[in-house]
Amino acid sequence: MKKVMIVDDEPGVTYTVKHGLESLDSYYEVICVNSGEDCIELLERNQIPDLILLDIMLPGMSGWAVYKKIQDHWSWKTIPIIFLTSRTDSVAKDAGSFFGNDFITKPFKIPELKMRIERLLQK
Repeated sequence: MKKVMIVDDEPGVTYTVKHGLESLDSYYEVICVNSGEDCIELLERNQIPDLILLDIMLPGMSGWAVYKKIQDHWSWKTIPIIFLTSRTDSVAKDAGSFFGNDFITKPFKIPELKMRIERLLQK
């Protein structure tokens, strides 16, 4: 069983990812959090996922700030991160692709997301 954490403030996105991935494959357990602060809190409580889907535009702590905190922590920095965002500008895309392991714009299709997750988890 692989744990995937999705960090997104849009309940529709977290619901779609959770139910989409879990219905396609029982191999996944999806943990949903709606803020960067909640993500960090779970990591601090040693609830470490195999991969994080991270929205860039979050209220409070942005996805970029969450990414920085994860990278600054010795035991979290190896967690693969896929950035999710509605932003399609080249700055967000270039930064997301450079810093994260992958970058996906919303809306996305669950089979494509699953394929990208599997590719990262196989590395």
